[in-house]
Amino acid sequence: MSTQWLKPYMPRSLYVRAALILVLPVIVLLLVVGIAFLQRHLEDVTSQMTRAASREVNLVTGAMAEAETQQQALAAIRPDLAALEMQVRFLGINEEPDIGRRRWYDFIAPQVETDLRANLPDLIAVALPTSQEARLYLPTHLGTLQLTFDRRRLSPAAPHQLIVTMVFFAIIMTSISFLYMRNQLRPITRLANAAQAFGRGRIEPYSPSGAIEVRAAGSAFLDMRARIERQMEQRTLMLSGVSHDLRTPLTRLKLGLSMLPEEEAAPLQQDVTEMQALLDAFLDFSRGAADGATEEVHPEAFVRQIVDDARRAGYEADLVSVEGQGTVMLRPTAIRRAVENLIGNAVRYGTKADVSLSLNPKSLRIRVEDDGPGIPADQRTEAVKPFTRLDPARNQNQGSGVGLGLAIVADIARAHGGTLRLAKSERLGGLCADIIIGR
Repeated sequence: MSTQWLKPYMPRSLYVRAALILVLPVIVLLLVVGIAFLQRHLEDVTSQMTRAASREVNLVTGAMAEAETQQQALAAIRPDLAALEMQVRFLGINEEPDIGRRRWYDFIAPQVETDLRANLPDLIAVALPTSQEARLYLPTHLGTLQLTFDRRRLSPAAPHQLIVTMVFFAIIMTSISFLYMRNQLRPITRLANAAQAFGRGRIEPYSPSGAIEVRAAGSAFLDMRARIERQMEQRTLMLSGVSHDLRTPLTRLKLGLSMLPEEEAAPLQQDVTEMQALLDAFLDFSRGAADGATEEVHPEAFVRQIVDDARRAGYEADLVSVEGQGTVMLRPTAIRRAVENLIGNAVRYGTKADVSLSLNPKSLRIRVEDDGPGIPADQRTEAVKPFTRLDPARNQNQGSGVGLGLAIVADIARAHGGTLRLAKSERLGGLCADIIIGR
C-alpha cells in the first residue's frame, strides 16, 4: 500500500515523529477503551437500573390512583416511600419544575433521561443536578408530583472515574516516557548538529554517547571527519609543495631572461609570467577554504570592505543593495577570496561588478553581477569544474587564467555548507553568480 500521499502531512523532525509514535497509540487506546466502556458497560447497566427505578415509580403512582386529595395520596404511599427511600411532594399551582443545570462531565445523564422517558411516557421533566440526587416530575390527577431519590439508583456512582483515572495515568506515564525518549534522542541531535557544522566548514566538539547504535554512528562520523581532514591537509600540502618547488626554477628563468636582450627575452618573459599566474592559481585552489577558523562576521560590513578594496584596486565595483541584519559564522579569508574572484571575473569579462547582499534566518546570499557575455545555461555546470575554459562565452583574450576561478569559489561555498549558483543577470544582462550559505 502506497503511503506517498501521507508524507506531506507528516512532521519532519525526528523528535516530533517519535513523540507522535509514543502518544498516538495511547490516545487510540484511551478512545477504544472509553467507547467500549460507555457503550457496552455503562449503557447496559444504566438501562437495567433505570428500568428498576421506573417500576418503583409506577408502584408509587399506582398506590395513589384512588386517592381523592393530595393528603390522602401521601398517606397511601407513605409505607412504600419508606421502603423505597423516596421523598415526594406536590408542586404548587404556579410552581414550575426545578430542573437546574447538569454537570458538564455527567456524560451518562442523557442516557438516563432517555431510558426514563422510554419507561415512563408521562414523565414531565428529569432533574439530575448532582451525583446524589435525582428528581422526577410526573403528572397525576391531583397535580404535578415531584419524586426525589438517590441518583445512584439510576446509574453507576461516578461513572467518569474510570475514564478520569485512565487519562490521568496515561498523562503521567506518557510524560515519563517522553522524558526518557528525549534523553535517548539527544545524542542523535548532537550527532546531527556536529555533522551539519562539519558540512558548513566548522569543527564542533563531539563525543559519542547514548545507545550502542548511536555510539557506533558517532564513532563512524568521527573517523570519517578525521579522514576527510587528513585528505584535505594532504591535498593542500601536496599542491603547495609542488607549487612552491616550481618557484625556484622560475626565479632562475627570470634571472636568465634578464641577461638577454629585451627583444629576444620578451616572448619568453610572457611564458614565465603565465607560468607564475598558473602557480598562483594552484596555490589559491590548494588553500581552498582551509585558511583560518570560523568567526562570527557581520556580512554587511565585511562585504562592503571587500567592495571598497576592489575599488581601490581600480575595479568598477559597487554594493548596490543590502537586505537583512545579523551575524554569520564564516571563514573570512576564504569568503574574501571567493568574492574577490567573482569581482575580478566580472570586471575582466565585463566593465563593472554589482554586488548585493541578502541575509535571512535560513541563509546568506552574496550576489555578483556583471554586464559581460555571460555563460550559456548548458555550460554553467562545466564552468565550475577545475581547469575548464569556456572560450565561446568568456573570451580568453580579455584575461588570463587556467579555469580555476569559479572552481575555487564553488569549493569555498561547499566548505561552508553552501553552493555557487550561476544564472543570467536580469539587471545587467551578463553573469549572475550567487554564493548561498546556510545559517
